Amino acid sequence: MLTNMFRVAIVAACGAALLLAQPQGQPIVSPIVHENKTVTFNLRAPNALKVEVGIEGAKPIPATKDDKGIWSVTSEPLRPDIYGYSFRIDGVSTIDPLNGDMKTNALNPSNMFLIPGDKPEPWELTAIPHGTVHHHFFASKVAGENRDFYVYTPPAYDPAKRYPLLVLLHGYSDLADGWTTVGKANLIFDNLIASGKKPFVAVMPLGYGFSVKDLKAGTVRAGGNFVRNTEGFEKSLLEEVLPMAEKQYKVSDKPAERAIAGLSMGGAETLYVGLRHLNQFAWIGAMSSAPMLFGKAEEAFPALTEKDNARIKLLWIACGKSDGLLAANQQFVAWLKTKDIANKYVETEGAHTWLVWRRNLTDFLSQVQF
Repeated sequence: MLTNMFRVAIVAACGAALLLAQPQGQPIVSPIVHENKTVTFNLRAPNALKVEVGIEGAKPIPATKDDKGIWSVTSEPLRPDIYGYSFRIDGVSTIDPLNGDMKTNALNPSNMFLIPGDKPEPWELTAIPHGTVHHHFFASKVAGENRDFYVYTPPAYDPAKRYPLLVLLHGYSDLADGWTTVGKANLIFDNLIASGKKPFVAVMPLGYGFSVKDLKAGTVRAGGNFVRNTEGFEKSLLEEVLPMAEKQYKVSDKPAERAIAGLSMGGAETLYVGLRHLNQFAWIGAMSSAPMLFGKAEEAFPALTEKDNARIKLLWIACGKSDGLLAANQQFVAWLKTKDIANKYVETEGAHTWLVWRRNLTDFLSQVQF
């Protein structure tokens, strides 16, 4: 498997090739973030017939071409956040060759830009103490491939001290760096800790029971394989990733000091692993989860009963009101009610995007009391 560094390098090289292949003239800049929170995108593509810019969470906006072959468009004012985007040239999606800030993804890499807040948002880099993100590699027997995971240690990390643990899971098509590169989770952690939250260690694994090769080939999407993927991930997390992390970092083995959270596919894995292993996790946060990825709830959680409420500190389930998985989340919460399992269910504004999940992570962790 290619490391993320090599993957980004390849994508950047392709973007550079696109730029060099274009007729060169006066240098252009893209994107340009303005003080009024609008953004201008520029692309030199003199032979293109149609160019659009797709911004995360919004409809594509058409660009116009000047007499030098440069396509430009300025967005409406945007809410402070980090946005993914890409150009669509005559129906073909491509990265912005002028922007090296990449939104990594196994299937659809794109670019990113920041709209800063009037005061810094939790995911913005500020002058506070920062933790460290460590990158680890291992040979997975479960997935049959070499793969990676990331570990966040808080500012002033003391290797002799035992810390609470957060396991944080990405979504389908994301890579192990999804929560750090795109979600900026480490900056969210830094800001929460700077505001008084008890320091903790976070483990962020690659969230597939299948290999990344199978993911790219579409095998994971084939009939029935999403359930097998979830089951395989549970095995890899509990038998491979966490034992390795626990050998290198001193983390608590008390369920009340351990949390698991994730988005979309990772939200389904969060529910699957968390509710099946309450002896390991008392704090469970599922964001825009896809419950169908673990199959029928009664088969996934045959041992779950009302008595388990005593072991759950918080079962937090959130979904955007415009998310295509909203109905699935509502149905799962209704199933929990039939089992008398206490939970906190939240519907927010927004769709199936990182704009929702960064806020979800901040909200969930603000309620976790290790």
